[in-house]
Amino acid sequence: MVKANKSTKVKVTQIKSVIGTIESHRACVRGLGLKRIGHTVEVEDTPSVRGMINTVYYLVKCEG
Repeated sequence: MVKANKSTKVKVTQIKSVIGTIESHRACVRGLGLKRIGHTVEVEDTPSVRGMINTVYYLVKCEG
């Protein structure tokens, strides 16, 4: 029997514009669910989400 894992959330806020950035970085920001500067979302703390956050570290602020 597998125990249910308590899922943790990470708050991610967009702090800079995506204008002039690489297309793949824009896709990461959109994939995180961010739509505009100042927008905050709570996402699951998974390795794939961490990878997206690390890719666009200069555009977002992350709070654990």
